[in-house]
Amino acid sequence: MARRRDAGTAAAALVLLLAAVVATAAAGSPEQGFQPLSKIAIHKTVVEMQPSAYVRATPSLLGEQGQDTEWVKVKYGRTTPSVDDWIAVFSPADFNSSVLCPNSGEDPKLCTAPIKFQYANYSANYIYWGKGSIKLQLINQRSDFSVALFTSGLDNPKLIAVSEPISFKNPKAPVFPRLAQGKTHDEMAVTWTSGYDIDEAYPFVEWGAVVSGAGGQAAAGGQPARSPAGTLTFSRGSMCGEPARTIGWRDPGFIHTAFLRDLWPNKEYYYKIGHELQDGSVVWGKSYTFCAPPSPGQNSLQRVIVFGDMGKAERDGSNEFANYQPGSLNTTDTLVKDLDNYDIVFHIGDLPYANGYISQWDQFTAQVAPITAKKPYMIASGNHERTWTNSGGFYDGKDSGGECGVPAETMYYYPAENRAKFWYKVDYGMFRFCIADSEHDWREGTEQYKFIEECLSTVDRKHQPWLIFAAHRVLGYSSNAWYGMEGSFEEPEGREHLQKLWQKYRVDIAFFGHVHNYERTCPIYQSQCMTSEKSHYSGTMNGTIHVVAGGGGSHLSDYTTAIPVWSIFRDRDYGFVKLTAFNHSSLLFEYKKSSDGKVYDSFTVDRDYRDVLSCVHDSCFPTTLAS
Repeated sequence: MARRRDAGTAAAALVLLLAAVVATAAAGSPEQGFQPLSKIAIHKTVVEMQPSAYVRATPSLLGEQGQDTEWVKVKYGRTTPSVDDWIAVFSPADFNSSVLCPNSGEDPKLCTAPIKFQYANYSANYIYWGKGSIKLQLINQRSDFSVALFTSGLDNPKLIAVSEPISFKNPKAPVFPRLAQGKTHDEMAVTWTSGYDIDEAYPFVEWGAVVSGAGGQAAAGGQPARSPAGTLTFSRGSMCGEPARTIGWRDPGFIHTAFLRDLWPNKEYYYKIGHELQDGSVVWGKSYTFCAPPSPGQNSLQRVIVFGDMGKAERDGSNEFANYQPGSLNTTDTLVKDLDNYDIVFHIGDLPYANGYISQWDQFTAQVAPITAKKPYMIASGNHERTWTNSGGFYDGKDSGGECGVPAETMYYYPAENRAKFWYKVDYGMFRFCIADSEHDWREGTEQYKFIEECLSTVDRKHQPWLIFAAHRVLGYSSNAWYGMEGSFEEPEGREHLQKLWQKYRVDIAFFGHVHNYERTCPIYQSQCMTSEKSHYSGTMNGTIHVVAGGGGSHLSDYTTAIPVWSIFRDRDYGFVKLTAFNHSSLLFEYKKSSDGKVYDSFTVDRDYRDVLSCVHDSCFPTTLAS
């Protein structure tokens, strides 16, 4: 078993570790300590309600017009304010009812971590006047909320006041649809979350083709179809360890997936998620549209977004992720603004960094919902989704906070044969994507290695010339500082096992995350640049370009001071990659910063089918002359 620190420099990791140890006894490991909610030693809370302390949140009823996100105003105060006073949002509202933490071996007063928290003096003059007011953003999460006021800091909290409950009009309403391409090009999966179990209501998607009406206005065409949805969930017992099994646990509700089949390539469709209740009435979600994927090999404009390691952040200024995922909202907002200019997204691992705090998965799905409701959002498995000691993964560690892959594998659909084995292929027009799972063994002779070779070898390069490999951890090349210190510039045993496949099947680009920055290599094989060209490649490609696109939003990683000869462009900032296939011969690669959406690195590829067929070093079997 290999062992790996999370992405970042050794120095940064040490600083974060020391900060976590000082901040709270609740952080059980460096990986868990990265999750800001772990700073709160909620199990050590003492309940000391104070008559002079108060918390009031308005309005108390949310979502009266069907909204799934609302702002509430919170007023709070007490007669002896302190700089270590803080407020937090809890759900369900009765979080302070007496309950034992399973497997904790303790008898805590509280066993539920908050969804978010903020220091009371975030409101100006709280310390002077003893009262404050802030606005907080809430999303519909299938239960009611309350806001609590604490004193004595995060590591020895005292609960002194709790607000009256706040609730959405329909807490069970279906929310935050997530599109994903199915196992074939003419199938779209729609996944969403609700509070309705299958014995309460029948989940489905109503959908149909969009037609152009009078004046060019889009309108629904014909009788809409209804596709039934399957329903999944998971329990506390599905979690592998703390905090997911203890203070981080929150009921995830029910996750529904319907498949819209026999789609016409590139046609626009509308859809609406719904639940038919026992009395025949229907609870509807919002209406959306999407464009069906192109057929494999189709010659049309096709645009792809790739990034990893985004995380989540809070628009209300609550500090739970303020210093951990500082670029998350920038990346999200830039992609939302540019929604009409790309077709499909690949988020290659490390999604919300929930790290065992299950409420954060809802928060993440809400943040990216403007993207996922309109574009196929394909994900890969990262260490913060999967890694947990003795859980069958390739790495030891506690990066997932006890989740061991369960929320990611349930909350999002991806076209794998086995959802617990997070590898799959996607045919999107002129592209084939082979998505690997770096958290499971990929080495030669394994089940995943066989999948990778099959995915790479079965593509028809005449019609799908652009062959892309992607995984979370760097199985190729990165001049990240701690990879450099180890002298490998890669995840151990990564390219040693896979580079002969990349070369043999002529992979164009290999994408990775995990390292929180951007880097592009030359077309490379066995650590050697196969060309001196840097911005325009034409004719035969003699190697694979390796790209680290891990700057989606999480804290940034440093590079080695010496720049390896194969490193063409490095940028320690937040950003993402856009691929544009104009036709079977022309590809544009762009690296854009999340801060402004502008291009900071790019290259083009121009080639013909004969250039793909041409033999390069180690790509063709030996041949002989025919007699």
